[in-house]
Amino acid sequence: MSEAFAPVDFLTALKRGWLGRCPRCGEGRLFGGFLKMQAHCSKCGLGLEPFRADDAPAYFTILVVGHIVVPLVLAVERYGDTPPLWFHAALWLPLSVILSLVLLPRIKGAVIAMLWTHRPLASAAHRGAEPMP
Repeated sequence: MSEAFAPVDFLTALKRGWLGRCPRCGEGRLFGGFLKMQAHCSKCGLGLEPFRADDAPAYFTILVVGHIVVPLVLAVERYGDTPPLWFHAALWLPLSVILSLVLLPRIKGAVIAMLWTHRPLASAAHRGAEPMP
């Protein structure tokens, strides 16, 4: 596809990635499944294989979920009437799982979009060339 695309700024690409869309055109889908990346964009043909997020989305998801859930747990313990452990398990475990499942694909899309905006380094690594210092 030799079609020219207008330059995309970082925040636009990040927003498109967060929404699970191609960072270049904003129309094609990044994922074929829950977290399985497409090989290329179905709309603009952008090759997505060089942009591997690896473990970064999981780390960022843990960071965000932890910063949401832990203060809530501490607030309930501090200002509540010392609820029993089953209450904590029944409340915080499902909340943590739901938040993780909602945030993980969005964070992965944002990481892929960030990698795409820094594509000269990713392209050099994909071609087997030495990345620039």
